[in-house]
Amino acid sequence: MRTITATEAARRFSDLLDAIEAGESVTVTRGNKPIAELRPARRRTGRDLREALAGITPPDDDFAAAIAQTTSLLTSDRTDPWADA
Repeated sequence: MRTITATEAARRFSDLLDAIEAGESVTVTRGNKPIAELRPARRRTGRDLREALAGITPPDDDFAAAIAQTTSLLTSDRTDPWADA
């Protein structure tokens, strides 16, 4: 992992992003102290979502109904969604 100063990172930001896009990780320092680690973003896929949800119990009917009621407020023509609250 390469280390650069915050000043160098600011001056060469485009080059820094190019290096990160190419797979490099970079530590940015200020006053000889590490303040950030920059690395390529992890691309998420549907498989990642399926794996994350694999061990989670599905919501019960009451929860699903509450979500449906709440989202209906977002698409309602009513001007004050709290009027009946």
